[in-house]
Amino acid sequence: MKALKKLGLTRDSLAWALYDWANSAYATVVLAAVLPAYYASYVASPLPAYLRTAYWGYTNFIATALIAIIAPIIGGISDRSASRKKFWIGFALLGILGTGLLYYVDKGDYLMASALFVVSMLGFGAANVFYDSFLIQVSSHKTSDFVSNLGYALGYIGGGILLAINLLMIQKPHLFGLANSVQAIKIGFVLVALWWLVFSIPSWMLIHEEREEHHIPLREAALDGIVHFVRIFKEIVKIRNVLIFLIAYWLYNDGISTIIKMAVVYGKEIGIGNNALILAILMVQFVAAPFALLFGVITRLIPTKFALFITLAVYSIIAVFGYYMKDAHDFFVLAFLVATVQGGAQALSRSMFSRLIPAEKRAEYFGFFSMSGKFASIFGPLLMGIVTQETGSGRNGILILVVLFVLGGIVLGFVKEKPAT
Repeated sequence: MKALKKLGLTRDSLAWALYDWANSAYATVVLAAVLPAYYASYVASPLPAYLRTAYWGYTNFIATALIAIIAPIIGGISDRSASRKKFWIGFALLGILGTGLLYYVDKGDYLMASALFVVSMLGFGAANVFYDSFLIQVSSHKTSDFVSNLGYALGYIGGGILLAINLLMIQKPHLFGLANSVQAIKIGFVLVALWWLVFSIPSWMLIHEEREEHHIPLREAALDGIVHFVRIFKEIVKIRNVLIFLIAYWLYNDGISTIIKMAVVYGKEIGIGNNALILAILMVQFVAAPFALLFGVITRLIPTKFALFITLAVYSIIAVFGYYMKDAHDFFVLAFLVATVQGGAQALSRSMFSRLIPAEKRAEYFGFFSMSGKFASIFGPLLMGIVTQETGSGRNGILILVVLFVLGGIVLGFVKEKPAT
């Protein structure tokens, strides 16, 4: 315990970070790897391959749009009511339930799969809003960065471990007493739900919500959240440099999130096997972390904006190369390239934004940054879905993402790396 205290860690901060270990199993297995592959190769197999890609894009659009719509409301609740922990647990249980019910999805049940994914994604995303709000309570100003990064690190490891177990189950189902890989995938969804639930319990038991003397009723808190979101937006519009950065971020982050959500389904469309796809995503889990740290070192040598330009250039190459991708080898190359810039792009965007905004407004503006990012990640999957359906090929859909990266980079070029006055 003394060693942990030297690092600035407490029982509460460790319990808080453990929730990342718990829910990252969902992000890795359901959001990024196994479910998209299962959907494209089995559940939606009665559909033409290009329609599977398009429909999965629409599914992600609906899920993300719902989270974006309710984000200001639940943001207000998390900031201004005394019910944050109850909503954290409630939304997490909704996500866990939606995940567990994926066990019943079978061939041809693509509408059911989409509906359960939307439910689980809504629970996952909304629970994270309340979970994030406890960071200030469980850490100090000096330790918040370390505690936050510890959560990310545990998430990468936890999600990677369960994904590895799922991959082994899918490849060798008989070792686990399972009939085939389909049954292994179904059991895998139940394991994700159980993993999420069991490892969340310490967080829910050990973290106690601080009761403020002055808190407002739930309905008033929700309405206040919307008003607050609009007010912060009006303030940011007046700070031209911050607004320009946010427009750039909304553009290129939409492209990044679309690649994360759509990569596996697109890989299935062009004929790559499930095992190769899932193994590639597993590789990303363990390669992304050191490269994120590397970009932290790079920014000591060059401006953050130019480091971001590097990530956007790589993402543009990824999208173009994705258009010409032919086999599993190409997919592994693309997955490795994604791993080299994924963490760096997200971390650099957050740190650059923190230096552009007024210091006294940092907490409020970061809340807006987080919630607006949810709005900005809904159009990429929709755009890719429409282009894929209209042209009959996911290749054209993936290529259109280059526009988001290029436009984001152009707008980013007008940002001046100086704090607001």
